[in-house]
Order: sequence, then structure tokens, then C-alpha cells
Amino acid sequence: MLVASIPKNDLHKLGYIFLRKIGIFVGFIFMLFFDGIYFTNHFVNSQIPINILAIFSFFWMYKRAYPRVRKSMFVAVVLGLLGEYFFSVYLGMYTYRLENVPWYVPLGHAALYGRVLMFSKDALARKYHKAIEELFTYIILIFATIYLIFFSDIFGFLMTILVFLILYKRPKDRLYFYTMYIVVALLEIGGTAFGCWKWPPIAFGIFESLPSNNPPSGISLFYFLLDIGCFVFYILINNKAWKRLKRIRKSHI
Repeated sequence: MLVASIPKNDLHKLGYIFLRKIGIFVGFIFMLFFDGIYFTNHFVNSQIPINILAIFSFFWMYKRAYPRVRKSMFVAVVLGLLGEYFFSVYLGMYTYRLENVPWYVPLGHAALYGRVLMFSKDALARKYHKAIEELFTYIILIFATIYLIFFSDIFGFLMTILVFLILYKRPKDRLYFYTMYIVVALLEIGGTAFGCWKWPPIAFGIFESLPSNNPPSGISLFYFLLDIGCFVFYILINNKAWKRLKRIRKSHI
């Protein structure tokens, strides 16, 4: 594997960068326990304190983000909120514990978008992006295959295949979306295990020919929609800057 060719010192630095940019979401997985079924049934409904904590965490990450990422984070909050109501409430693709959309979810979408983007744009990560992408590809394939074989997760496996097909001609986006896939998978496993939300046994609760696990493996496919939406809105908001960038690119061709 290419990752074995990375100098040990740089490999340690990459691990540190990953934890510094993404590690907060590993901690958030354990925070989901307090919005889960066990804690709320035996102690108290703590969704409001978690929502407040999410607000403070979002602005802390917003303050530390690059200026260009900040605008996209706010756009991601709006799009994430609209997307959650569309997919969860309207389509019934998945259901939250209280059948609502907790505040921490769209805020979490935006924070995740910003932090993963920062990791994928890091100079050292870009230097070794092919090695990281290869490693993440194996992790994703093993994960999706295990879900398919042991949990009959056809819906998730097909979404995973679509992720690879879309990225086949988008090599510049692979590091970002492979990282997103893995982090989203961890969050989904934690959230469903604690009972914060659940997925139906078939896709959208409608398509019986597409059995799904709780959660399906390839749900990060829908983060493409969030990313595309943020990109389009960023262009609309910064139209002059975008035109200037295109002129610069043309001049270097």
C-alpha cells in the first residue's frame, strides 16, 4: 500500500492533523448517548442542552475555520436544515427519536463540512493524497461489503458504488468525500446505536427490493448534494470573485 511509503515522521503529522481537524466528531459520537433512548428513558430528556452545546461548538469551529470556509458553513446550515426536513420529515427516509429535526443536526452538517474541507485542503494531506485515498478506499470497501454480507444492506452498498462512480472522474474531490464517508459512517453507527435516529429496513420505507441496514453504509452519498448546494450558493454570493478566478485559470492555460 502507498501509505507504507510515507515517511514515519510525516505519517505521525498526518495522524495529528486528522485528529485536530476531525477528532472532535469522534467525541461527539459519545455525546449522542445523552440524546439516546437509554439516557432519556432512565434520566432526563437532554436534547435541548445538547442543542445549546452544538451551537457553541459550531461557532468555535466557525471562528477557527478559513475565511472562505466560513461562508460555506453558514450556507451548509441552511441547506442542511432544508435537507433534513425534506429527507426525514417529508420522505421518511429516516426518523429522529422525537420525530423532529434536532438543532445539532444541521449545525453538525455544517461543522463536518467545514472540518473535512480543511483537512482535505491541508498541504501535507494534499502531498500524500493518493496514499490516503487508497487507504480510505480499502476501508470503505471492507465496511460496505461487511454490511452487505452480514446485514443485507443492498441500499447502502449501491450508494457506496455510486460514490465511487461519481468520484471516478472527479479525482480532486476524492480525498474530501472519502474522508466524509468514513466520518459520516462513524456518526451514523453511533447515532443509531444510541437510538437518536433510525432507518427503516428498506430504502425510504418504500422499496422492498432494496433492503437497508440501520444505518445504511453509503449514506454519505447525500453529502454530495450538500456540497454541490454549498458550491452553487458560494458562486452566487461571490460572483465577482468567481469570475476573476476563472479569468486567472484561463490565463494560465
